[in-house]
Amino acid sequence: MDRRVLFATLILVAGGATGVGVALFAFVGVDDAATEATVVWESDPAAGDDGTGAVVATVDGDPLLLRPAVENGSRVVRATVAGSGETAWTAPVAGPDAERGGGDGSGDADGNDSDGDGGPVGVSRLTAATLGGDPVVALTTARGELVVVDATDGTERFAVDLGGPSGLRPAVGDLTGDGSPEVAAVTTDGGVRVVDGDGEALAEASLSGEIDRRPLLVEPDAEDDERGGLAVLTTAGSPATVHMLDERGRTRWTTAPSVNPLSWNAADSRDGPVLALGGANGNLETVETSDGSDRYEVKLQDRPVAVGDADPGRVYVGGSGSVWAVDLLDGEVVWKQQYGASTRITEPRMGDVDGDGEIAPVVVNRDGEVLAMTQTGEVITRFDAGDVVVYGGPLFADVTGDEGDEVIVVADDGTAIAIDT
Repeated sequence: MDRRVLFATLILVAGGATGVGVALFAFVGVDDAATEATVVWESDPAAGDDGTGAVVATVDGDPLLLRPAVENGSRVVRATVAGSGETAWTAPVAGPDAERGGGDGSGDADGNDSDGDGGPVGVSRLTAATLGGDPVVALTTARGELVVVDATDGTERFAVDLGGPSGLRPAVGDLTGDGSPEVAAVTTDGGVRVVDGDGEALAEASLSGEIDRRPLLVEPDAEDDERGGLAVLTTAGSPATVHMLDERGRTRWTTAPSVNPLSWNAADSRDGPVLALGGANGNLETVETSDGSDRYEVKLQDRPVAVGDADPGRVYVGGSGSVWAVDLLDGEVVWKQQYGASTRITEPRMGDVDGDGEIAPVVVNRDGEVLAMTQTGEVITRFDAGDVVVYGGPLFADVTGDEGDEVIVVADDGTAIAIDT
């Protein structure tokens, strides 16, 4: 196996105000001997979404691909049985709306365009979760409703008026630490709502500034004496303000990050949970969820970066032609992988695509080039999905029934392409 592994020293330079660190990392070259992959399934397109809104939910052992779509001029959520193409159900999202949703947490639009006055309602990206033991999918509309749908049959579980325009992806998790997940949603004008699994109000808040990124729900950990909270990013301040709210909607702390965050995610580290922010300047910054203090800032490149999934020790970040694994404790760049020239890479996500039980990063760039790696950055599979444009990160589902996950790439016309690695 001819694997190019080059070790280099990355000198990260920044002004004293930014606190950008210095890291030693391994540059891992793309492996030409990586396993070949094949397309095992391709869905029909789904008009009305650019591919970023799709999620996967498992219902009675079957993976369903859930996509926001437009049918006969109306907004719906469509559930397709991954691998067969059969439509399991279609749930209408009622109401005309000419508005567009807000940001998505990765620098692209989170809402979907309506067709103008009287056109289909604009909606956020979808969130797949479990409430009361049942699989559900949640979204918000541009006009300001939180809608939760049963993923089994598409029936509406509840709809809540948020009191302001939204179109931002909601968060689901156990905010209160009582063992039952809650749903948190925000409005673009600064409103925050938290409801229980039945849609009953638990908390609300009104923050100064606009919100154009999804909220992040950090679950408490009683064993490690870690408090949970709801992180909300507003435009108040320069360039932004992070607000950490408690389970009653009260502000625990606020902080102004150094970067202009185009993307963010919550992650666990060996020294407690953090918020990881991907800056427009190519820097990654982490903020302590306990008190809002800055843990570190590290420069990755000179172009915007997209923060993706994390394992307990590191977070994976996509940029222009590169993907990084960054240690969450100290900001050390553990490894860097380059492919696809300078094409932008979407947010990295994690799945077990080779059946070895190890959850590892998978990325796709805007040209549909897929790279599946190990946790050490070595390439498992490299694959070109064809003449497509891709804006969203990869999804994972057992499409072939072999008890292993395939990678699903969703193109900008809503077409899903399942790849067996």
